[in-house]
Amino acid sequence: MNGDAPSIGWHWNGPTLPDHLPELLQREWLETNGLGGFASATACGANTRRYHGVLIAATQPPVGRMVLVSKLDETLVHMWGRSELATNLYQGDFVHPAGYLQIEAFDATPAPTWRFRAGPVTLEKSLAMIQGRQLTVVRYELKSDHPAELEIRVLLAGRDYHGTSRANEFASARARVMPGMVYIPIYHGVPAVWIGHQGYEFRPDRTWYYRFDYPRERERGLDAGEDLISAGVLAVRLRPGGPTWLAIGTDPVSPHDAAELYEREMASRRVPPLGDDPDPLARALGRATAPFLVRRGDGLATVIAGYPWFTDWGRDTFISLPGLTLVTGRFDAARRILQAFTPHMSEGMVPNRFGDAGGAEYNTIDATLWFASAVYRYVCYTGDLDFVRGELIDALDDIVAWHERGTRFNIWEDADGLLAGGAEGVALTWMDAKHGDQVFTPRRGKPVEIAALWYNALRVTAELNRRLGRLTVAERLEQKSARTRAAFNTRFSNPEVGCLFDVLEDSGPDPAIRPNQLLAASLPFPVLDADKCAGVVRTVERHLLTPLGLRSLAPTDPAYIGRSSGGPAQRDCAYHQGTVWPWLLGPFVTAYLRSHGENKSARRRMREQIERLAGTMSGAGLGSICEVADGDPPHRPAGCYFQAWSVAEPLRALCEDVLGRQPAS
Repeated sequence: MNGDAPSIGWHWNGPTLPDHLPELLQREWLETNGLGGFASATACGANTRRYHGVLIAATQPPVGRMVLVSKLDETLVHMWGRSELATNLYQGDFVHPAGYLQIEAFDATPAPTWRFRAGPVTLEKSLAMIQGRQLTVVRYELKSDHPAELEIRVLLAGRDYHGTSRANEFASARARVMPGMVYIPIYHGVPAVWIGHQGYEFRPDRTWYYRFDYPRERERGLDAGEDLISAGVLAVRLRPGGPTWLAIGTDPVSPHDAAELYEREMASRRVPPLGDDPDPLARALGRATAPFLVRRGDGLATVIAGYPWFTDWGRDTFISLPGLTLVTGRFDAARRILQAFTPHMSEGMVPNRFGDAGGAEYNTIDATLWFASAVYRYVCYTGDLDFVRGELIDALDDIVAWHERGTRFNIWEDADGLLAGGAEGVALTWMDAKHGDQVFTPRRGKPVEIAALWYNALRVTAELNRRLGRLTVAERLEQKSARTRAAFNTRFSNPEVGCLFDVLEDSGPDPAIRPNQLLAASLPFPVLDADKCAGVVRTVERHLLTPLGLRSLAPTDPAYIGRSSGGPAQRDCAYHQGTVWPWLLGPFVTAYLRSHGENKSARRRMREQIERLAGTMSGAGLGSICEVADGDPPHRPAGCYFQAWSVAEPLRALCEDVLGRQPAS
C-alpha cells in the first residue's frame, strides 16, 4: 500500500506469477471526468464487466453513457521479440494474451499506472480522464535504455453502457487518418472517437474480436459475452528520455494539449479535498469523494450515486450532500446541487431519479425529506440565509403543505401527526428493492425513519422560517412537530426488545430489527426521547453492526438472507433482508456518540469502526467503498464498488462526531 494510512489506493510490486491473476482481477480502478463519464477496468487491464472501458462518455451529462473505447491492447516489439502487455478473458475460461505476467508494478493513485517489464525493456503507462471533457489521456514512457516499438490496438464497442455488443454488419470502424489525428466513426448516431497522437503510424486493420468474457456479469446473472471491433493499430517508435501521449475523446485534441491537460489534472489531484487536514483518516476519505460530484448539462451540480451503473438519485444525493460537500468545504457545489433539484419539485416532492432518457421520477417518500435535512445542514455550515430566502423557503413550505394534504402514492400526514404512505407495486422508502412486480420490502404504513424525517422536516422548516422572521409559520410548525414527537415516542416504542418498531401497519406494528430506527436519534433534530436512545443503539449494535457497516435485518429474523449473490431476483430479494450497507455507519456513529456524551473511549471506538471500513479502500474498488456487502462473515463486498453515500456518511460522522467539528448552526 502507499499514501496515507489507511491507504486509498493499492500498489503491486512484482514479479507477477500466474496465480496472482485472481487478485489482479478482483481489484478495479476508476477514473471520472466530472460529467458522468468514466473509465474503469481491473488492475491487470482486463475487462470483467460490461461497464469497463477506456472511454465511457456521458452524451447527455451526467447520463446517456456509452462505452465507446473498450480496450487498448498494447504490444512491445523489441530486438528480443514481441511482448504482449494486454490481458483479455475469453469465454471458456481462456486468458489471452497473458500480459499481466509482464506487470512489474501497479499503482492506483493518483492515476492508474502500470510498469511493464518485457525482457530488458521497461515501459510505464498511466491513464487519466480530464475534468470537464469526454477525454481520456494515456501516457507512455520508456524507462529503460533499450528502444522498442509500441503497437496499440484500439478495441471499440459503441453501445449503451448497460448492454453488450455482438459482431454485426452495421459497425463502421473505418478510420480517417489526418496529421496527428485518427477519426473513427463506430455506428450512425453514436459519437465518433478522435485519437490525437504524437507521430504514430496508423495501420488499418478492421477486425472483429469475438467472445470476450465478463465474469462479474455472469455472477450477477446477466449476459457475460461481447464482441468488439478494431479499426486498426497505432504504432510508434519509443526512445528513452520522454513520454508519448494519446488523447482519446469525442472531440479532437492535440497531443501537446493532452500533455498539458494531463499535467494540470495531476496537479489538481495533489491538492484534494481535506488534503491539508491533520487527520489521516479524514484525508483518505476526503480524497474518495471527488468522483461523485458532477455537472449537469445545465451547468448545475448533482451527485452520481455509484459507479459503474448508477446515475443521480435524489435520495442518495441528499444523504450524501453533507459528507461530499459540507465537511469538505465545497459550499458552492452544495448550493448548485440544491439549485439543480428545486426547480423539478412537483406536488411537494423532489425527484427520486433522473433517467438516462431524461425526465424525473418521483417514486419515493424519503428523498424530499432528506432534501429538507440537507438544506438545514447547508445553512448551518454557511449561514447563507439569503439563498434560503430567495430560492428554498417556499419549496420547504410547499413540501409541508403537500404532505399535510396528501401527495403521490398515498403519502399523507395522519391525524396523529405521523407520515404514512404506500401503494400497490411500489417501495417508497430507501429499502426499495423489487423485481418485476414483486416488492420485497413494501413497508406500507408508517415507517420509523419516515416519521423521524418528517419530524425533522417540520423542525427544519420552522427553524428557517423563524430565522427569516416568519414567526407565525414557525410557531404553527413547532406546535405540529411537538404533536408528532409525542405520537412517535408513544407508538414506535417496543419495550420488549428495547428498540423501535420498524413500521406501523394496519395489521399492527412490525417488530423486525432494522437499522432504520437509528435516524430517530441521528438527524439534526432527533425525534427520539433521549432516555430511549441508548437502548436503540445497544440493540442495533448487538444485532446489526459489522466491520463493513450495518445489516439491513437482524440474523435472528426468519426472513434474513446472509448472502447477496446470484441473478437479479436473488440479489434484489437479499438487498434489504440482511445485506450490509456501509452508509448506515454514519447514522450509527452519530447516534452512538450522542447516547454516550463526551466520552473519549466512545469516540475512539467509533473511529476504529470507521477505520475498519476505510481499510477496504485497498480492496475491490480501489480508493473507494462498496455499496453493499454480505450479511454473513466474511462480509464479501458487492454491488457498486464505488458508492457515494458509503464514502460520504462515514466521512461526515468522522468529522462532525468523532473529531467534534460541528457547524456553527
